[in-house]
Amino acid sequence: MRGGEARTSCYPENLVSPVSSYRRLFRLAGLTYVVIAFLGRLPLAMSQLGTLLLVSTATGRYSLGGLAAGVLAIANAVGAPVAAGIADRVGQRIVVLVQSIAAGLALAGLVTAVRLGAPTAVLVGVAVIAGLSIPQVGPLARARWRPITSDAGAGRERLVDAAFSYEGAADEASFMLGPALVGAVAVVLDPGAALLVAGALLVVFGSWFALHPTAKLAHARKPAGSGARVRFVTPAFVVLGVAQLLIGVVFGATQTGATVLATAEGRPGLAGLVHALLAVGSVLAGLAVAGLPARFRYEQRILVFAGGLVLLSAPLLAVTTLGGLVPVVLALGFVIAPYMISVFVLAEQIVPLRRVGAALTVLAGSTGIGYAVGSGLAGRLADAGGHRPAFAVTVAAAVLAVILAATFRRRLASARSRASAARLQRSAASSDGNGSEWTIVSDDTARVSTT
Repeated sequence: MRGGEARTSCYPENLVSPVSSYRRLFRLAGLTYVVIAFLGRLPLAMSQLGTLLLVSTATGRYSLGGLAAGVLAIANAVGAPVAAGIADRVGQRIVVLVQSIAAGLALAGLVTAVRLGAPTAVLVGVAVIAGLSIPQVGPLARARWRPITSDAGAGRERLVDAAFSYEGAADEASFMLGPALVGAVAVVLDPGAALLVAGALLVVFGSWFALHPTAKLAHARKPAGSGARVRFVTPAFVVLGVAQLLIGVVFGATQTGATVLATAEGRPGLAGLVHALLAVGSVLAGLAVAGLPARFRYEQRILVFAGGLVLLSAPLLAVTTLGGLVPVVLALGFVIAPYMISVFVLAEQIVPLRRVGAALTVLAGSTGIGYAVGSGLAGRLADAGGHRPAFAVTVAAAVLAVILAATFRRRLASARSRASAARLQRSAASSDGNGSEWTIVSDDTARVSTT
């Protein structure tokens, strides 16, 4: 199989089980890479809640905390796709290395500015710098899996599906452990220390992710015609971007509502721990997605899981205590990762292969914008009415996700079919055996083989 081959439903669904798929993936990439890529994405999950807690507790204003966290998320949504686009052209190594070091310093600068009592404009400015520089490790890691699995044979497409399921679960796990770590450090020390920990993780594991041999793979082998500029922003891709924006609103509003409720009970440090429960069910459900049949198309999954968002978020409106919030947040998590995985996999299917890194980072950025909208709107409503109006934003976003998925399901299906046919055509045209395929020999070496 070649890197330009389209994803189809013709591979046997029982060829490999999800567990064996994950084992094979980890053997191909190496366990060290998997661990590094996971730890490298924790700082992004930590930075948003850490900023929200740091600024709101220091100033006593939820709206300002939401503003600082929101502009950090928006700046990341703007800066990360630009950086990923550059990485698609020159390689991930230098781009991610510069981002990781710069972001670590920026987060330390934000803590310093808050502790010095800097004015709002300064806090917002430093948050923007931090957001612009934090790398989106998750989408960049996704872009590496297709070349990593290039020599996988007949089961390659199933492995790529499993890789995206794993990445979705890993993202959710990071957004579970990240806020939990923020909450733990905030309780033991203070929110500023939590942001310093995030900065240190960036400098160490973000840099390690940048320098790992797999960084060369996403750039080393280019599909035919890769010299020409190709647009990936199509109407179908815009729909997927809005879908991710809405799930970001769910994250931001739910996190803000949990923070308001925890603060009202005199335990603001528990907000991160409670919100982290959102990812517990999400991780489990995300890993299970690899076992869904290929005939259950991704545009259909988006609609089904969006309906689940509505059903499971509605009880948030009845919550009055942190204890009551726990089971609701746990249940809601079971539909979040499957929804996000479906969006990301469908995007990987419909965009040109050589623009996958930039496209997936745009989707992650859309999540960040949604987080900013959700946390900002929920923060303003919470200042006036407490936690319930904040959770109402969560429910409203879920309803909009259903409407979006139902309205554009056929457009997404059409885009997938066209992209699949185009990839098959390119694969057939390049089936003369010329070209390079990358594979990982160990954690520390990579080779290119001509087949």
